[in-house]
This record gives sequence, C-alpha cells and structure tokens, in this order.
Amino acid sequence: MLAKRIIPCLDVKDGQTVKGVNFLNLRYAGDPVKLAARYSEEGADELVFLDITATNEGRETMRNVVENVAKQVFIPLTVGGGIRTLEDIRNILLAGADKASLNTAAVKNPEIIFQASKAFGSQCIVIAIDAKREADDWYVYINAGQKKTDIKALDWVKTVEKLGAGEILLTSMDADGTQNGFDVELTRHVSLNTNLPVIASGGAGPVMEHFSEVFDKGAADAALAASIFHFDTLKINDLKEFMTKNKIPTRLMPSCI
Repeated sequence: MLAKRIIPCLDVKDGQTVKGVNFLNLRYAGDPVKLAARYSEEGADELVFLDITATNEGRETMRNVVENVAKQVFIPLTVGGGIRTLEDIRNILLAGADKASLNTAAVKNPEIIFQASKAFGSQCIVIAIDAKREADDWYVYINAGQKKTDIKALDWVKTVEKLGAGEILLTSMDADGTQNGFDVELTRHVSLNTNLPVIASGGAGPVMEHFSEVFDKGAADAALAASIFHFDTLKINDLKEFMTKNKIPTRLMPSCI
C-alpha cells in the first residue's frame, strides 16, 4: 500500500495566508513563505498553494509569491488559482511548482485538461473540485465556491479522468473550515469510483482520528488541512506518529523513526 500523504494548504489572498469557514469570513493566518518553510521542515509530504481570489479578480496567479515559496520547500508544490491557459501552467511550473491545479477553467473548457496532460504530463495536472451537497448528491461549484453548476461531482471526476488528469483535490464546501472532520461520505463516494489519487480537503480539526477516518473509511490517498497547521493546534510529526501506530502507512521524518 502506498504511503498516505499529509498536505498543508496555503490559501493566499493579497500575498498573505488566510483561512475561512465554508469559503467565507477569511482571517489572516501568516506569511505564506514562512509557513511553507516550516511545513517543509516539519515533514509535510507536499504543499498546496491556492491564490483564492485570482479567478474572480480575473488575474494571473501571484508568480512572485509562488517563486518565493518554491525556494523554501523541498517537497512537491501544487499551485492553483487564476490558471486558465497552457501558458499559465507553463509559467507556474517555471516559477517552481511541480503541479498545476485547475478548477474553474477546466469546468468552462474541459479540453484544456487533455491539452495540458499532453503538454506537461498527467502527473502535473491536478483538478480541484469544490463540491456541495444538494439533496441526495453533490454538485460542482466554481469561481472560488461562488457559482453553482449543474454538474454532479462524480460525473465530473469521471470526465476529468478520461481527459488525462493526474489527481483530484476534492474539497467539501459543507465541511470547509468547520474543524468537525472531513466529509467521509463524499470522499468515499469519489475515491471508490475513480482510479485517480484523491486528496480529501475540508473539515479537518485538531482530532487525529479525523485523518485516520478519511483514510480508512473515506479511502483517500491524501488529506489536506490548513488552519489546524497554521495555528499550531496539530503538529504534522505528531499526526504521522499517530497514523503509524494505527497501521496507516506514512512517511516519517528520520527523527520520528
């Protein structure tokens, strides 16, 4: 079994890391460059950087911030927000990112997934899906969670897999920022119906069982969290030791072995 990954997320607005609840009520959480360096040292498996207002503001991702973050980390870096074209993806990769995350642009122009996977390789293309429950199913939202589509989350997952995406970043809008635990039902619904690795996002709290649950019951390949790491309510090393004791495969830092 492949090791499960722990991934801190930097939601960046105006050059600063922020975090909200259900995509609203943002509060300052620290300098993204300093946080990135800390997470790299603390044993994070990867890092996700999301410029959360770039799409709605109609601008490119903050390349200078990405470059500064990339210089501080020695783990894979995924960057998203405001990426609309192959040139945008190329620029982000040249700035130091290992993967590019597409959301709104992919929904509006699915063909870009196929084009990007051919140009840069599937391993570089992550499709971020913001999903919210409506009655008995989950639907895709775009524009940083501000606009609902008529696309069911699982239908979209199957589409992006066929088009050549390499990974899914699945965020539960219902759970986001609540710290009440991941949306295990949504994660399992997606994970068991795709061959792509699934990163579970939204809802992680300072309870280590939240992570073991989304790995065991949700069948996630990775778990992403923000505020619990930003505000030091949970340490990555402690979490990984807990996972190891509970027979969940993970990569421990040498000092933890």
